[in-house]
Amino acid sequence: MKKFMQEFKEFALKGNVMDMAIGVIIGAAFGNIVTALTNSFINPLIQACTGGVTKDENGVMQVVGGSFTVNGAEFTYGAFISAVINFLIIALILFIMLKAINGATEKAKALAKKKEEEEAAKPAEDPADIKLLKEMVAIMKETNPDAAKKAEEKLKKEAEAK
Repeated sequence: MKKFMQEFKEFALKGNVMDMAIGVIIGAAFGNIVTALTNSFINPLIQACTGGVTKDENGVMQVVGGSFTVNGAEFTYGAFISAVINFLIIALILFIMLKAINGATEKAKALAKKKEEEEAAKPAEDPADIKLLKEMVAIMKETNPDAAKKAEEKLKKEAEAK
């Protein structure tokens, strides 16, 4: 779990161009879901912990969570907390998806490498002329075994030379 959290921290703070491009696309797709989660569940928790909410004349919430005033300037920190939580949820989802995609890519590369190694390990097939010569030696064994033996030895020497 510690390694997972370290990887998440590196992802959230660093990233590269490909990760960011994927983040924009998938982030837009998950944006509505995360916003609904934040508005429906997280904002009420923030409101309960930080001092509630103000409502306009239609009963619509205007401020999420608490606020404070310094020299007449009002700071509504609840909305900031909500935005940070929203970001963290999206970043976590993207991190998990990219981790899965990267794992699948690595497995595909390993499978391709294994297949290449298996292909390389297979003995090379004899060329057509060598096949024909081996067939001729097999026929020769039936009619002239001594000549066939000499021909086999010559074929072996030529194969070893290659």
